[in-house]
Amino acid sequence: MHFLPFHHLPGLNWGYLSPYPHPMDLFDRTEQTRTEAGERAILVHLELPDAMGREDLDEFHHLVTSSGVLPVIQLTGKRDRPDPALFIGTGKTDELAAMVSEHQADVVLFNHALSPGQERNLERVVKCRVLDRTGLILDIFAQRARTHEGRLQVELAQLRHLSSRLVRGWTHLERQKGGIGLRGPGETQLETDRRLLRDRIRGIESRLEKVRKQRAQGRRARQRSETPLISLVGYTNAGKSTLFNAITTGDVYVADQLFATLDPTLRKVKVPGVGPAILADTVGFIRHLPHRLVQAFRATLEETVNANLLLHVTDCSAEERDNNVVAVNEVLEEIGGDKLPVLHVYNKVDNLDQPPRLERDEHGQPWRVWVSAQTGDGFDLLFDAIAERLAAGWVDCWVRLPASAGRLRARLHEAGEVLEEQTGNNGDMLLRVNVNRVHFERLLREQGLKEEELVIPAPAVAAEDAPSYNSEHSTNASHH
Repeated sequence: MHFLPFHHLPGLNWGYLSPYPHPMDLFDRTEQTRTEAGERAILVHLELPDAMGREDLDEFHHLVTSSGVLPVIQLTGKRDRPDPALFIGTGKTDELAAMVSEHQADVVLFNHALSPGQERNLERVVKCRVLDRTGLILDIFAQRARTHEGRLQVELAQLRHLSSRLVRGWTHLERQKGGIGLRGPGETQLETDRRLLRDRIRGIESRLEKVRKQRAQGRRARQRSETPLISLVGYTNAGKSTLFNAITTGDVYVADQLFATLDPTLRKVKVPGVGPAILADTVGFIRHLPHRLVQAFRATLEETVNANLLLHVTDCSAEERDNNVVAVNEVLEEIGGDKLPVLHVYNKVDNLDQPPRLERDEHGQPWRVWVSAQTGDGFDLLFDAIAERLAAGWVDCWVRLPASAGRLRARLHEAGEVLEEQTGNNGDMLLRVNVNRVHFERLLREQGLKEEELVIPAPAVAAEDAPSYNSEHSTNASHH
């Protein structure tokens, strides 16, 4: 299994109660060593009645394959509810321990989220390392991270995951003083371990905050140049990177694996009828994506949240197609991207032996395009739909800002979205803006202002005499 190098916590003592590989050793084993070792894994899947506890077995197998381990046998069972101590219950745990011994397994992988206590109790009994679904996904992310930013984000998620699993393992760690020179006055070893972890987490968060600010500067530069950002989102392995490469003739890594793309990639493309745009390929989503991963990948996911248009890529030939769409929408809601304009791209239409087509919603807007990224079929429909959606998502209008709205004026200027500016007789500011509608509405919400109070006709008269905003103008403004 893969963990990122962890050389920054000298003296950290992990309170594991088991005689197998020390957690610190996991961070120091190289990728080559792991690959040659060919870790043998036992898979555990429990059928549960509730939707939140239920996980897809085929997807679990795909996750395991993507991690690079060798599955040797699978243990399955049914329960009305997880056992609070061992998750699968005493009988199944004894059966699992016998499997570990018989098959000489290196790790047990659960297709469920385990509590730290459950994970620890299972390791005591089965005498083997145990990873839950979150730990498995973190392991895959650690393998896929290529950039400095990506590795930092994965390490942050790993540390947050591991910090909840620090336990008091040996009585000799209870010494209140002395120690190895790292403890503060009166600190136990466990308290020292937690403090060192907190310090490391804060350090990574600080570095990622700098990355986030750098990305924000890049976004502001794109906004000043009025270059729209199109972001690819979708369930992992839906074909986003294949689509990205086909559109940009790029070389993003493509593989039939979950999370083959982890680090965000941005390329400039030309959209017919619109002009230059930035296309972003981002990490794939998955059902029950661990919350700590969403938190850790905030800097990367902000490229999605700030997009002018989302291309929601779906494998239309997948049996779980509808559930995958729901899972992506849930993650978008968690990161604040659920209100963005979306164009659904149903990829792999060649697997269904159906022709490409464009479907529109009840308002006549392009809603879903059926394409094949592999063959390029349907790309003309896709580009037409993108151009139409981008044109409809922009507002070109005049706004009247009171003198007290100087912060909003500054934000609009900062984004390069002010085309003209005048001053009214009563000191109001009259601005002509060309702005993405979603971005405009977000700015107004941040300032506690309402669109209908601000938008006015072109100022042919003094600001104080300008006609009030009406619904007819609202309709026109939204389609300029």
